[in-house]
Amino acid sequence: MSLRLEMLQVARLAPRQLGESRELVVRFLREHLNPDGGFQNRAGASDLYYTVFGLDGLIALQADLPADAAAGYLSGFDDGASLDFVHLACLLRGWAAIGRRPPSGVIDAALAGIEACRSRDGGYATLRDEPHGSAYAAFLALGAYQDAGRSLPDPGGVGRSLDALRAADGSYAHQPGQPTGLTPITAAAVLVKRHVDDPAGRDAGMWLLDRCHPRGGFFAAASAPVPDLLSTATALHALTSLHVPLGGVREPCLDFIDSLWTNRGGFYGTWADDEADCEYTYYALLALGHLSL
Repeated sequence: MSLRLEMLQVARLAPRQLGESRELVVRFLREHLNPDGGFQNRAGASDLYYTVFGLDGLIALQADLPADAAAGYLSGFDDGASLDFVHLACLLRGWAAIGRRPPSGVIDAALAGIEACRSRDGGYATLRDEPHGSAYAAFLALGAYQDAGRSLPDPGGVGRSLDALRAADGSYAHQPGQPTGLTPITAAAVLVKRHVDDPAGRDAGMWLLDRCHPRGGFFAAASAPVPDLLSTATALHALTSLHVPLGGVREPCLDFIDSLWTNRGGFYGTWADDEADCEYTYYALLALGHLSL
């Protein structure tokens, strides 16, 4: 099962926790759909990155999908020649979300753009000709190939690239040789390594579990001032993939996510945030899905 479908499978369980509030979340996501078929970023403009989260959020909630409108929006990017690495991956994910094959040549061109960012250590970076790959880029590249129905080239090289990002404390960092890493980066490394048949050690899971705030939510790093929803959702997803029990963090994390809820149906990213968006609302669905198991 692909990375995207694994996350959706869990996010579909979120209504167990949302109850009657499910309709508010659906309404929130639909309110962020622009007439051109794209979903709004925080400035209100249609944004390919946010469109992925809007579409997958509606799918997770089993709501009607604006597939025709979204197809029109995605078609506007043609073969992605104007897009960077991150948005090429989003383009392929958008087409996968609406269940339609993109126009001829789009998949080959988009994957060529992804492959052009292969780092010299065998992994992937968000820019070309980088010496070291990143876990985030590896996660996006693997997802792009899966969304396109293709096999990732040289998965062993990706695994070795991620091994070089292993920090001294068992987490994963942006650069080799670091004393400690970051929660979303560690989670991405755990997930990618499992898909390339090179599973991460259980100590990565213990490191992730230690990032949980006593009142719920996960910190992005040991030095982070407050927990955040991205770190919480990705940590829970990675911990589940490592078969680490979540019982001890379940109730505090539910309380944390509830504290980020808005009566408009969206979710804030942190306690310091003042605007909800499609991205963090999707991560709330993913986290709630794990906490409903």
